[in-house]
Amino acid sequence: MTTSRDHRVDLLAGWEHRAEWPLAIMATIFLAAYSFQILGHPDSVWPAVLRVVLLVSWAAFAVDYVVRLAIAPQRLRWFVRHLFDLAVVVLPMLRPLRLVSLVVLVGALQKAIGGAIRGKVIVYTAASSVLLIYVASLAVYDAERGHAGATITSFGDAVWWSFVTVTTVGYGDFAPVSITGRIVAVLLMIGGISLIGVITATIASWIVQRVAEEDDAERAATAAEIRELRDEIRSLRDDLGIRANTGRQ
Repeated sequence: MTTSRDHRVDLLAGWEHRAEWPLAIMATIFLAAYSFQILGHPDSVWPAVLRVVLLVSWAAFAVDYVVRLAIAPQRLRWFVRHLFDLAVVVLPMLRPLRLVSLVVLVGALQKAIGGAIRGKVIVYTAASSVLLIYVASLAVYDAERGHAGATITSFGDAVWWSFVTVTTVGYGDFAPVSITGRIVAVLLMIGGISLIGVITATIASWIVQRVAEEDDAERAATAAEIRELRDEIRSLRDDLGIRANTGRQ
């Protein structure tokens, strides 16, 4: 008999499945509009159009978050486990990162990396890094340009700063001076540490698996040798038994 909790789980899974591609499309539209707003220097009616596009994309992600929270079987537990989704709604610059969830679903990538989980993690991490650096560069450039005392005055400077920050190198040649820019910096630092952790864990799991595979191969070879020895001993015993019986006759 289906319980209320099972029904909510099915509803949540169905909603997430149906909303996955529409949200990816909205994230792509948002990224294009956000990039054009920051880098394209739009004039005439374009600023108003871009504001409408950004508002619609925000509404789409907000509705998705509210619906999933409403139908989740354990709302508090779901809320704690989906803080990033809340951040996507609250912080617009994180919205394009939702695209990463679809990277491993693309057929061509699946054929290239096969069914290995590690391959999917590598692709996921690489896509996350590229999107994180690009979006952070846009956000910090938007926050810093025109700000008094700013050192990040071009998009190229913003990209360089993002690379340095996400890798936790921190040369210090560029640094945000605005509050918004520093918030972006903190988020990028956290994202960089998380990515490094994923890469380290992936490499460690690969080493552990290789060692385990070699151990399994050695065990299999040893077991085969033991079976061969047992077969030889059994064969010798049979030969000795036949000879003994023949001698008695």
